[in-house]
Amino acid sequence: MKRIILTLSLSCIVGCTSWAQQIKHVILVSIDGFRPEFYQEEQWGTPNLKQMAKEGVSANGVRTIFPSVTYPSHTTLSTATLPHKHGVYYNTTVGENGQPGEWIYDSKDIQVPTIWEKAKEKGLTTASVSWPITLHNAFIDYNLPEIWDFDRPMDRITPTKLYANPKGLFDEVMAQALGQIHYNQLNLSSLAMDENLGRSAAYLIKTYKPNLLTLHLPNTDGAQHSEGREGKEVARAIAGADKALGNIWDAVTQAGLAEQTLLIVTGDHGFVSTDFSIAPNIWLKEAGLLDRAFFFSTGGSTVLQVKNPKDQKIVEEVTKVIRQLPERYQAMFELIDQSMIRARGGETKAKLALSGKLGYAFSNQTTGEVITTSKGGKHGYYPNFHEIYTGFVAYGKGLKAGLVVDQLNLEDIPVIISTVLGFNMEEAEGVYLPLFDSKK
Repeated sequence: MKRIILTLSLSCIVGCTSWAQQIKHVILVSIDGFRPEFYQEEQWGTPNLKQMAKEGVSANGVRTIFPSVTYPSHTTLSTATLPHKHGVYYNTTVGENGQPGEWIYDSKDIQVPTIWEKAKEKGLTTASVSWPITLHNAFIDYNLPEIWDFDRPMDRITPTKLYANPKGLFDEVMAQALGQIHYNQLNLSSLAMDENLGRSAAYLIKTYKPNLLTLHLPNTDGAQHSEGREGKEVARAIAGADKALGNIWDAVTQAGLAEQTLLIVTGDHGFVSTDFSIAPNIWLKEAGLLDRAFFFSTGGSTVLQVKNPKDQKIVEEVTKVIRQLPERYQAMFELIDQSMIRARGGETKAKLALSGKLGYAFSNQTTGEVITTSKGGKHGYYPNFHEIYTGFVAYGKGLKAGLVVDQLNLEDIPVIISTVLGFNMEEAEGVYLPLFDSKK
């Protein structure tokens, strides 16, 4: 029902005079692992987010994609399509041995137009800081892509300098905004990463005034992987992201753009605290099926990969093995069938997946114990429960102040952006959400 209501609302929004028509600049910030609790619960040190939610529009939850992992989710945010259209299913390729392969980082791997491309067709200027899969993106005027040295993963400074567009942009940002930072101030080992990414975005806003800017802040994800949903490092990380947001809006104000700017803060997925890890490939090995198929873990879920596409019986045989497991095992996960995979845009050839119940995640192990201890946090789960939903806050002139939307989908957010900035996303699977008051 929700999707029908929002679609019908679009005709009024387009036809009515709205404050949205004066918006000339949109900033989209993704806080990795962003949860609604961060702006709804007092325990979190997020004064900027709480003020923005109070004076703007917020949501009780945003349903993400399947599997709910970072790079496919960010591609949905930048295309308004689900993975079955944009073609990015996982953070990495799937290796022949069932282990993760190479990271997917080049924009050529996205199979549909992005918001930057459609914005450029409209004649708008674009910018991006540390957004996944933006390497070599010709439609971003000022681009500091998310990339690292694959031989020295802690070093993001060297490859960012190399792949920045235009050439010399990151040297300019360092000279004018960051200083000569150490590589540990731009990787996940330090909360300084979010601070420096936010400062980089603030510099681009003040200097180049892009119509569309996207920014990815990753520290909150790393903290929750380490500690789960609660913990002192989680509290520090989200407070750091909140500080970056405050600096960004300060930059908007200093650039004289506050009356014309919409700031959207969202994320890619929520998080689940885990206690145990399940190794389903051991079950396949014991059943003599591992030479024909294997489960590929995304953390909170695991997706069956068939080695020979002509093998018509293997999915049925694996399903039988799973359904015949002792009840104590079956209570740990939910079986995700092909229709559920399709509903949230999962891999087109996938016909079977498992999604963990609260407290359970998955590994790719083929030896050892089926169930092992695994403390920390995971995402990747099927998005049918609140903990894995991400958040949404919109802030700017003319919004319906204090409006709280119960739920929207991740693919709706780029449709909001494209509608406000006046360009079309022809491939879009999301719908527009009316956020603005009509002018009197």
